[in-house]
Amino acid sequence: MFQEITAQIASSDSFPYLATGLGVTSIAGTLGWRWWKQKNTYKSLQSLPSPPKHWLLGNLPQILAAVKQKKFFKLIFDWSQQLGSMYVVWNGNSPILILSKPKVIEDTIVNGMRDGSLIRSEQLRKAWNDISGPILLGETGAEWQWRRKAWNPEFSSSSLSKYLEIISQACEQVVETVKEAAPPKEVEVDPLFVELTMRVISCLVLGIPVDRKSTTQEGPPLEVSKVYEAMSIVGYRFLRQATGEKTWMKYLPIKNSQDYWAARRYLEEFLIPRVDLALQMREQNKTDLPQVSPLFRESMLVKIAAKEPKYNRETLIAESVELLIGGTDTTAHSLSFAVGELSLNQRVFQQARDIVDQAWQSHAGINTESLKELAYIRAIIKETLRLYSVASGSTSLQAQRDTVIEGKVIPRGTRVSWSMLAAGRDPEVYANPEEFLPERWLDKSKETTSLPMIDFGSGPHRCLGEHLSMLEATVMLALFLRYFDWELVNGRSSLEELQQNLLIYPADKMPVRFRLRN
Repeated sequence: MFQEITAQIASSDSFPYLATGLGVTSIAGTLGWRWWKQKNTYKSLQSLPSPPKHWLLGNLPQILAAVKQKKFFKLIFDWSQQLGSMYVVWNGNSPILILSKPKVIEDTIVNGMRDGSLIRSEQLRKAWNDISGPILLGETGAEWQWRRKAWNPEFSSSSLSKYLEIISQACEQVVETVKEAAPPKEVEVDPLFVELTMRVISCLVLGIPVDRKSTTQEGPPLEVSKVYEAMSIVGYRFLRQATGEKTWMKYLPIKNSQDYWAARRYLEEFLIPRVDLALQMREQNKTDLPQVSPLFRESMLVKIAAKEPKYNRETLIAESVELLIGGTDTTAHSLSFAVGELSLNQRVFQQARDIVDQAWQSHAGINTESLKELAYIRAIIKETLRLYSVASGSTSLQAQRDTVIEGKVIPRGTRVSWSMLAAGRDPEVYANPEEFLPERWLDKSKETTSLPMIDFGSGPHRCLGEHLSMLEATVMLALFLRYFDWELVNGRSSLEELQQNLLIYPADKMPVRFRLRN
């Protein structure tokens, strides 16, 4: 009987409607189950503040709109100002805990990564590895550890003295460019600093001379504007994916996807000859090939390829792209913001200049000895990073098990992120947080000696290039202070009108009017 009834239903005109009804019911049931699971799994997070959200998509529409407008950092900062130091953003059904207390951020990262309760989120790892292939930042566990161990010696503070000559040469080129333009021309300093930092990192990693006029035998010349454009495209792709865009969207026939693949091809074509040559040197156990310059022979690429047989063509290309991106924008944009703040704070400007002049006269220039006397310049850089943390909002961790942050149970699977911009303006930690006060980093009082400095990260994942970045920025600022007076063409708006590709940068490229010192 049942089979007959089923056959009648299947053969009747009403079957399509019945199938549709069952499909709708199934979808409704799935959505209802997901809603129930979210509500119960993340019940402990319901009491935390949260921005107004869509019932199904959460805050994803606001997030993706902010990324498209290149204002994601501002959205997270604004929410931090409105909702407090700990709140929840919903990426569809997935919660993201946002922190903005410096000490809480530091303790959470250090303790969580030490005991394994927090690791880089799967979504973020996929986004990093989608830049060009498997990279250090996109790995975890044993894979991450051996990669970190391989690169760490090359960026240690003890290795930096051998880089000083290269850095000084690159900085002197920037000074000469400004001298040629001033007066009366205006100079956009952000692109200048991008060229500076890209030439330095390209020299250290790939063995490309920093001298613009020098040629290289190992591969194509460094065309800064083209490499930077390609890096910006893959960086923007990372941010979109890290904030919710699906990986498969890169295969759609749309402009973003076409630009992404073109950028990847360009970067690979730029790097492949050098990577292949480094691997050839490893396989033949030779460093005296006729086409190899001393600079390339001493490059990080050659050293890493020689000592780490696990690295192959794909991973060396990907790691090189990662280092080019990490070693360019961070320091370049921070330098732009430092120049801007110095222009608007003449007391700090004059004090910094006096210190540079004294060190210069005592040691006949900027060298390893005079650098020891430039603590105030390093304090200026730290204060710049506090106010303009260029990497704000671009990274996160994920809870591997239920954990406790600030007395609140954070369920397994919750992503944990932070707003460095909001943290840097915390009035409970930084007195007069909106003022540019480098002295706060030199004060030896009990209240200030423990000020958090987390813009380079914390714990075992702290930035590889921290020492290199500080050295570059210190030398460049010292030379500017020694040779020039300057003023911002657009005033404070250069420091307020910001955008975010992967990192935060001045939208107007920070135009500056320079004058040679008398």
